[in-house]
Amino acid sequence: MSYLEELNDVQRKAATHVEGPVMVLAGAGSGKTRVLTYRIAHLIESGVDPFNILSLTFTNKAAREMKARISRLVGEGYAKALWMGTFHSIFAKILRYEAEKIGYPSNFTIYDSDDSKSLIRSIIKELSLDDKVYKPQLVQRRISSAKNGLISAAEYQNDSVIYNDDVQAKKPLLGKIYGIYEKRCFKAGAMDFDDLLYKTNILLKNHNDILLKYQSKFRYILVDEFQDTNFAQSSILKMLAARHENICVVGDDAQSIYAFRGANIQNILQFKSLYPDVEVFKLEQNYRSTKTIVAAANQIIANNKEQLKKDVWTSNAEGESIKLIKCLSETEEGNFISNEILDVKNRDNVTEDSFAILYRTNAQSRAIEESLRRKNIHYRIYGGLSFYQRKEIKDLLAYFKLCINPNDEEAFKRVLNYPARGIGKTTEMKILTAAIEEGKAPMQIVMDIERAHLAINAGTKNKIMEFARMIHSFQLLSKDKDAYEVGQHIASATGILKEFYSDRTPEGVSRYENVQELLSGMKEFTEIELSDEEKEQTNPRALGLYMEDVALLTDVDVTDNKDDDTPKVSMMTIHAAKGLEFPYVFIAGLEEDLFPSQLSVNSRADLEEERRLFYVAMTRAEKQAFLSFASTRFRYGNMQYNEPSRFISEIDASLIDSPQVQKIEKRELTAKPGYSLSNHVKRRKLVKPEANAGSVSNADMADLVIGAKVRHDRFGKGEIVGIEGELPNRKATVEFQNIGKKQLLLKFAKLQIID
Repeated sequence: MSYLEELNDVQRKAATHVEGPVMVLAGAGSGKTRVLTYRIAHLIESGVDPFNILSLTFTNKAAREMKARISRLVGEGYAKALWMGTFHSIFAKILRYEAEKIGYPSNFTIYDSDDSKSLIRSIIKELSLDDKVYKPQLVQRRISSAKNGLISAAEYQNDSVIYNDDVQAKKPLLGKIYGIYEKRCFKAGAMDFDDLLYKTNILLKNHNDILLKYQSKFRYILVDEFQDTNFAQSSILKMLAARHENICVVGDDAQSIYAFRGANIQNILQFKSLYPDVEVFKLEQNYRSTKTIVAAANQIIANNKEQLKKDVWTSNAEGESIKLIKCLSETEEGNFISNEILDVKNRDNVTEDSFAILYRTNAQSRAIEESLRRKNIHYRIYGGLSFYQRKEIKDLLAYFKLCINPNDEEAFKRVLNYPARGIGKTTEMKILTAAIEEGKAPMQIVMDIERAHLAINAGTKNKIMEFARMIHSFQLLSKDKDAYEVGQHIASATGILKEFYSDRTPEGVSRYENVQELLSGMKEFTEIELSDEEKEQTNPRALGLYMEDVALLTDVDVTDNKDDDTPKVSMMTIHAAKGLEFPYVFIAGLEEDLFPSQLSVNSRADLEEERRLFYVAMTRAEKQAFLSFASTRFRYGNMQYNEPSRFISEIDASLIDSPQVQKIEKRELTAKPGYSLSNHVKRRKLVKPEANAGSVSNADMADLVIGAKVRHDRFGKGEIVGIEGELPNRKATVEFQNIGKKQLLLKFAKLQIID
């Protein structure tokens, strides 16, 4: 058993204490996977039949890696006999064996998310309901939430509180849809993803013989990432472990960040109450990060009240200070990150794959991506698509393309019935066929639909004519309006903005933010001062020129080729980074209302989850962490002025290298009078900034005089050599060190006076 000698004292005790309930509190980078693996190997070598061991993980990757390690330790035959896998894969296996007990065939179908949504869509249509009110994705999430709370369709329909919530949301028939959906799945012999947990609970609760069978079989139960379990998962575990109570859970309450998926942190916080005789082992030695990073992470998480106390430490080197940078804008933030990557690459002789850039929301990636591309730094988006490859962005860009080039067939096919306007695939094929036969672009057929003689009804023809008129109006507008004005109009007139704004699901909010981020980029494009040559053009800020810029930025032949071996910077949301580690980590957008999110600051529970998210981000770093925030950021087409995140103030100044940032005052949670979490969830809205949020005050502009030394976030340092015009439309001519003279409209120029 020499492998046990590889463990430290606490790890070894956790791996070898095999009888009774055990909780392993594993700090970040403390070797929890090794403890789990060696614990299973020790059980087998102690004579436990691997068929009697149940090991549950949250990802197939984690299960595969653990099984491979166990194979090397005790042999492949033993490893193969283990019941090891994700919650869903293991319980699907049990349901295959026992399906007939609950009226299902053993070969039941498992619906994926698209299958589920398709069925829900059909039900909504059959009930003649408005799918803009009963959005399939929203209905799907509601049903999923109910199942993970072990609420059946009948219980849902009979619960007056739930019904009143649905009535207030103007969706009183959600329960009816759930009931029909449940019956249709059963009739089809199908289970959706949530059913794999929900039906297992039903199976074990309603059939004592089956429960006893699996209680006897699974004498030893091990659970990884226990802090991420939901109510349905914890209920199954409680039933299965009731006979032997040989249950070992491994996790870290400080890394519980998936409440939006239904994860319940109380499962790990209350584990000791459920099993009073539990043995608790704390893995507190961090093998990953420097002393500086560990100390900062400890200081951050110490501010949470609901937690299981640990004293994480490391014997690693002291390491570099945490670098904190205040940026004028998201553009400057992107430039800081890309410049710092180049500096560290040269200083430490490392490649791009040593770096990770983490952010709170996907929309933040745009400005960072653009800066990386300009400096030819290879990167890859993880846990999501490149900003310009996201569906909502590609859809809107397709409208822009069709506006600029009516002959673009791919753009035409993408937007003809998006958002849905009742022009089906059959009609689309008729248009495309006519275009081929007449040697025209599809848009030409549409623009002259009366002469096309297509076999379509009058209603469909009217919808096509409305579409044609809309596109023609966009083309006329684009001739003399700038890119932002045209883009804003298209996003509104097509209904894209309205569709996402009214969708309160996390996905809908994210898509709305992404579209607004695109429009913010267009706004920024129109405010860049023109060169003398550009001024000679008819419409130098036109949509076509913006699209040319975008086309150059989104050439992904090299940077996003997943088949090449070029080292790449990793870009991802913090949620997607959990479980990963990188030598150098950038955490961008540390601003109030962004991180922590605006939706979290009025509830202590939500704010503490945001703080855990920051803790997770910080503990991804091995050698050095970089923090950045922008004092201004374009959001919703307007300039937003930001305060630095309260989380920055929770790190001791002695750990931070930030000569330009003064001490940030610590802030406490101040909930509104009468506030409750349930009201917060029900009432939270996207708040549109005021129309003048992007303008600089007259008083600030008055300070900009001839001779003033200034800095611009794109053009760099310069000196004001001329002023003309009256407030608020005053212009300044600035002699920049690197590019010469530029004339800027002061209320949008964002000039900063420097010494």
